[in-house]
Amino acid sequence: MASLEKLVLTLRKRKQEASKLRLKTERQLKELRSTERRSSSGLVSLDRKIESEREDSSDVSDILTQKNAQLESIDRLVAAAEERLNREKEALAEAEQQVEFAENPEEKQYAKTRLRSINDHIEEIEFEINSRKKTAKKITDQVEKNTETKSKITSKIKKQSQSKPSLKETQTSSHKESQKIAQELERRTKTEEIAQKSLGKALTKLQDKQTKKKKSTKKAPKRKAAKKTTKRTAPKKAAPKRKAAKKSKSRK
Repeated sequence: MASLEKLVLTLRKRKQEASKLRLKTERQLKELRSTERRSSSGLVSLDRKIESEREDSSDVSDILTQKNAQLESIDRLVAAAEERLNREKEALAEAEQQVEFAENPEEKQYAKTRLRSINDHIEEIEFEINSRKKTAKKITDQVEKNTETKSKITSKIKKQSQSKPSLKETQTSSHKESQKIAQELERRTKTEEIAQKSLGKALTKLQDKQTKKKKSTKKAPKRKAAKKTTKRTAPKKAAPKRKAAKKSKSRK
């Protein structure tokens, strides 16, 4: 009985240790899988961010292409207007000479009319040039702003892309480690189950022995009671002898 009780204690301790190891392994596996999920989620989120940033960069590039095309067009129009302005200025100088050297009032009037017309053209061309240059200035500011925006987006994409390998490595390593720990957990669980079965069998044997011992202990007092009853019934058999003694006295 004592050896069986020791065995139960040993097996209970072994089962407790197996349970502790199994719980510890479960925690490790849980942490690794959590790390793997976070890494996977981080990679998906990062890919989405990079894709979004690339779309924004593409939109900004389209805007820059459009604005630069507008600037080129304005530059061509300004250049053409400046050429016309130079020609009009040459014509103005010629008209001024015609006014100065006119030989009669009609020629002089014609020259003055032409001179006013040329001045009007010059004013229109100068207004056109100034207006287009102002527009070009606004577009140039927009180009600079969008160029700066694109530069920031490019920096973001570069930074995010640099963090991607680290997340990928974490995901891969945690996945491999979780597979190992999962196998270890399976072994730990089997060990715990075996320890539990062994403990269960030992406990059953111990309970059976304890039950048998109790039964044997209950039977022992009944036997003693039977012996006492036999001692008490013995005097009843001696009663007839007493009657015989009374008869012998009467004969005397």
